[in-house]
Amino acid sequence: MSDPTIPSDPNPPTAANRPEPPARSRPAPWRLGAVLTPLLSASLGAALVLGLAGGIDTSALGNGGSTDAEAGAPPAGAVTGVQAPAGIRSVAYTEALATAKTRKPKVTVIGTGGTISGVATSRSSFTDYRSGQIAISSMVGQLQPEIGQVADVSTVQFGNKGSGGYTMAEFHALTLAVQNALKSADAVVVTSGTDTMEEFAYWLDLTVQSRKPVVITGAMRPWAAVTPDGPQVIGADGPANLYNSIVLAASQTTYCYGTVLLLGDEFHAARDVTKTNSSRMDTFQSREFGVLGWVDGPNIKVGRAPARVDDCDRTRDWLTPFDLSRIQPTALPRVEVVYSYQQAGGEAISGFAAAGVKGIVTAGTGAGGLSSAQSSARTAAAAQGVVFVSTTRTGSGSVYGGSTTAPIIAGDDLLPQKARLLLLLSLAFAPTDVERVRGWVTTLGNPEWDTAPNGR
Repeated sequence: MSDPTIPSDPNPPTAANRPEPPARSRPAPWRLGAVLTPLLSASLGAALVLGLAGGIDTSALGNGGSTDAEAGAPPAGAVTGVQAPAGIRSVAYTEALATAKTRKPKVTVIGTGGTISGVATSRSSFTDYRSGQIAISSMVGQLQPEIGQVADVSTVQFGNKGSGGYTMAEFHALTLAVQNALKSADAVVVTSGTDTMEEFAYWLDLTVQSRKPVVITGAMRPWAAVTPDGPQVIGADGPANLYNSIVLAASQTTYCYGTVLLLGDEFHAARDVTKTNSSRMDTFQSREFGVLGWVDGPNIKVGRAPARVDDCDRTRDWLTPFDLSRIQPTALPRVEVVYSYQQAGGEAISGFAAAGVKGIVTAGTGAGGLSSAQSSARTAAAAQGVVFVSTTRTGSGSVYGGSTTAPIIAGDDLLPQKARLLLLLSLAFAPTDVERVRGWVTTLGNPEWDTAPNGR
């Protein structure tokens, strides 16, 4: 049962009554990264600042801060001093922020492994380590008693391995685990390896059927040295990342933002963020869009918000159609990515089509270009019913066009690995309806703010 103190949906969707979300028609849509809109005015850059107040009160640990809450005062460590962005005029968002200030929120941390749970060969070894060695309960325990002043934290050990080792069936199960935790928790934090963390984040962003905050985090350096309970690695970023993620989740700052990724004191939108460096601690960037905000010690500062916040009070519009409780993992089709380059052959596309692949994302040169051999192979595969999404290998910039007669869809500025997840889910829920898939890629995959004045 949902926590009664968190705003509930007036008409909660069910498998029986959920309509397909309408294609988002915007009179004059512009990219938020290209122009600051009236909805997020210049004041938003410094609008949302949350302070963590109060000293450590170990007597309150584990009791949800009930003594302070019953007395009508915020518990020690609660988020205070909220100044909500003037541009977000959502009743549900405002209520979530207000509720977080009156009591200690409940946050569930779900561990999946990765570097953050790694054990290095020595305190000074940043790259020689084994990931997935430390239990999430142990890591959260090491943040006590301080984190107990921020939230009542519980843990779930979903898995403990590198992020690249997870299957799509396990992704399916992870979504259901997050949703199950959100039945009683106010927010969820997921830890994972950074190699495919952006895919973890975007998958959860597309599939979690709850407006409550979901924050994913990890580390670029292992947590401990020699043994799981050994000394901390010098400069380990995991403890701070985990602590700040719980702080961010508990604050409800990202209520209705979907899933966000936090590393190195910055949090990003799942759709926009990508790993840009194999070793550096500031590896995650949001390309042209920029970060959503920062956790600066006791303060959280928001610079922008994702477009889906605009639908926060319209739950059916906010939710995606990808409710995984309605399908089995076996319904998730195989979708692959093909990279283009000088004189690239078409055999990869032909081979995937012959193997029964249902969808292919092409990472093309420039604005989505393919070699002549790849283009011919795509035409043939499309005639056999394989659905394509065109993206660019450049890392940023849009791909336009597509085809109105063949199942070839322009992916705009979705990264190939993100487009693959969206195409996979779209084909799972509409396996024979190319136009519906096209609509989802165009709208859900590329959400935009409506910047047109009323009446235009």
